[in-house]
Amino acid sequence: MVPAEQVLCNSQYRPEMQGVDVPGGIYAHIAGIDIVRDDAGEFRVLEDNLRVPSGVSYMLENRKMMMRLFPELFSGHRVAPVDHYPDVLFDNLRSVAPTGVADPTVVLLTAGAHNSAYFEHAFLAQQMGIELVEGQDLFVRDEAVFMRTTQGPQRVDVIYRRIDDDFLDPLVFRPDSMLGVPGLLTAYRAGRITIANAIGTGVADDKSIYPYVPEMIRFYLGQSPIIGNVHTWMLRNKEDKDYVLAHLPELVIKEVHGAGGYGMLIGPAATKAEIDAFRKQIIATPERYIAQPTLAVSTCPTFTGHGAAPRHIDLRPFVLSGRDITIVPGGLTRVALRDGSLVVNSSQGGGTKDTWVLET
Repeated sequence: MVPAEQVLCNSQYRPEMQGVDVPGGIYAHIAGIDIVRDDAGEFRVLEDNLRVPSGVSYMLENRKMMMRLFPELFSGHRVAPVDHYPDVLFDNLRSVAPTGVADPTVVLLTAGAHNSAYFEHAFLAQQMGIELVEGQDLFVRDEAVFMRTTQGPQRVDVIYRRIDDDFLDPLVFRPDSMLGVPGLLTAYRAGRITIANAIGTGVADDKSIYPYVPEMIRFYLGQSPIIGNVHTWMLRNKEDKDYVLAHLPELVIKEVHGAGGYGMLIGPAATKAEIDAFRKQIIATPERYIAQPTLAVSTCPTFTGHGAAPRHIDLRPFVLSGRDITIVPGGLTRVALRDGSLVVNSSQGGGTKDTWVLET
C-alpha cells in the first residue's frame, strides 16, 4: 500500500528500531488528530500528530476558566467533563509498562524550561503526580533505567517523552544531544522500559504518509474510513507536481516534516514573491512537499478587539491507546485570531477555545 521508499528513505525512519518489540505492540500511546469541517459541511482529517502531540493542557485550562467565568452555563447544560484527562493518561501510561511490572514508576521527560511547551510538561506531571525529569536526571545501568533521587536510584518503567527521537539517546542518535539519556535504546531493546510515544512514530506523523492512511484502514481493519482525508497532491509524483505548479495561487503547500504552521504557503493569501520562492523550492526538491486545496473551514464567533467576529477553527481530539482506547470527550479547538487567516497554530498567533461534548 505504501511505497517502500516512503518509509525507508523517510528522515523519521529509525532503522535502530528493527527487531524491537514495543510493549503491547503500541507505538502511538497519545495521538492528536486534527479535524476540520469543510465548506460542504463534511468533517475531514487534516493531519495526524503521533510524535509528541501537544495542547491538551490548554483544553484543561480553557475548561477551568470557562467554569469559573460562566458557571451558569454548566449548570444548565450536561457538558461532559474533561478534567479527568490526567488520571486517564496516567492509568494509560501505567497500563503499557513492560511485562511483569506490577507497580510501574512513570516519569515525564522534558527538554527543560526553555522548551515552548514546558508549561504543559510541568502541568501534566503535576496533575498526574509523577516526576518531571530532564535527561540528566536519568541513567541506564544493567539495561534498566533509573532516576536520581535524594533517596538514591529509583527504577523507572515508563517514560512519557516530550522530546524528539533525535535527542533521546546520544549514543545512537545525535551525539551532541544534551537532552537525552545515554544507553536508553539499549534498555528499550531489552524490553526494560516503555517509551510513549515509541521511537519511530514520526514516520506515521509524516505528511507524505498521510494520504495512505485510508488505505491502511482498509488493509488492516477491512473497513472504510468514517472520516475522510483532505484531498492531497503528492509532489514527488510528476503529474501532481505539474498540476500544483500551475495552480500555486489557489492551494496550500506544506513541508512533509513541517509543524507548528512553519514551512507553509497559503496561496490565496501569499504575495507573488512568496509564491515564486515556493515554486523554486518545489522544483528543486518536490519530495519535500504536499499540496491541499484551500478549504473554507468552518468558523466560530470569537471575541476580538472590534467585537464578536467569525474566525476559522479546527479541532484536535486526543486519543489514548493502552489497555483500552479512550477518546477524551472534548479536545483542543484552535482558532485563527487574525481576520481571514487559516493558520490556527499558537506559534503563528492562533488561540484556543473550550470545546463541549454534551451528554445525553
